[in-house]
Amino acid sequence: MVELLNITDEMHDEFVMSHPAGDLLQLTSWAGSKELTGWYSRRIAVGRNGEVEGVALLLFKKVPKTFFTMCYASRGFVCNYEDREVVNTLLGAAKKIAADEKSYTIKIDPDIPASGNEDTIEYLKQLGFKHHGLTDGMSKDVIQPRTTMVTNISVDDKALLQSFERNNRTKVRNSLRAGTTVYKADREELSDFVKLMKETGERDGFLTRDITYFESLYDNLNPEGHMDLFMVKLLPDSAVQSLQNDIEKVTKDIRKAEKIKDELKKQNQLKNLNNRMTKVQSQLDDMNELKRKQPQGVLLSGALYAQSGHKSYYLYGASSNDFREFLPNHHMQWHMMQYAREHGAKTYDFGGVSVEPDRDDEHFGLWQFKKVWGTEVSDKIGEFDYVTNRPLYMAAEVMFPLFQKSKMKLNKIIKRR
Repeated sequence: MVELLNITDEMHDEFVMSHPAGDLLQLTSWAGSKELTGWYSRRIAVGRNGEVEGVALLLFKKVPKTFFTMCYASRGFVCNYEDREVVNTLLGAAKKIAADEKSYTIKIDPDIPASGNEDTIEYLKQLGFKHHGLTDGMSKDVIQPRTTMVTNISVDDKALLQSFERNNRTKVRNSLRAGTTVYKADREELSDFVKLMKETGERDGFLTRDITYFESLYDNLNPEGHMDLFMVKLLPDSAVQSLQNDIEKVTKDIRKAEKIKDELKKQNQLKNLNNRMTKVQSQLDDMNELKRKQPQGVLLSGALYAQSGHKSYYLYGASSNDFREFLPNHHMQWHMMQYAREHGAKTYDFGGVSVEPDRDDEHFGLWQFKKVWGTEVSDKIGEFDYVTNRPLYMAAEVMFPLFQKSKMKLNKIIKRR
């Protein structure tokens, strides 16, 4: 018989980290990081004979100007969904807590694949859940992306690199000898990361968060070993040496090309090599100038890395507009994948994506970036709502979003005129 268990935060987190359906967003430290934005949490654990077999971290947020809340088990429940008794008990406990907290709905979006779990989707519907469907990965109609891109990092460096697309393999190799260094930064460097994030937002056209948000994430997750900040710095001395090596190589290639007997072939190769020489020489001049002005180097990019058990996550990334030809992001991704594997991770999640969008789609660039890293699509079963207050649910989840969409469309029409 499945019964409610009273377990510690540590026991909860250990279960989440060890379970195939466990996720970073079900950790107690993640709940702590959400308190800054008005969320609070309660936990559920169920099992047999004192052994934990399912948990759920329930997040609550108040509906403005009301006494009601929304209940959200982000990437939960964490359990074997084929064990119907466990799922039933978790839902029963969640319903009682949701009633205490005056929640109008209980949202779940389990980290389990859609393929092979069609019966689970139907079962959850039978329990009374409303399924939002197999939505687009970046749909604004659900809270978390339904599809993410995940790389298997449980292999050695050679196999990992080989899993990347050919052009990306070349970029990674080039980035490792370009003169940058990747290091794990301290909390104090979050301010530098936020500056890079603002620069990235201005370049790519998205709003960025205040430093307090990132501090909250770091302060809650880092002490438990679930988050690190990585930064990439361009070192002028190293870059100068690398560029000088490039010049020597191009010089040798020019000498070889000059010996080609086919005149057309020779001229084409010499043209390409001379263009390459001009570019490298210009970069060397820039590096010598940087060496004179900022001999300690400059920060080019940064990222917030997270880990829960065997799963690692690329949460946030930012980069400078300067010296992008030195490929700092490629060096950073490679380094973080190695770091993740060294710390027990088997997968590296790049986050949400629209799968194979059209070229004119706003998410096409994101898809292009994430698909070259040996990734596979993690296609999850999606978001479900267990409605406990239908009038309020209709107002909050249906009518208000429709109003917002209509307002956005009207604004676009007005702007066109």
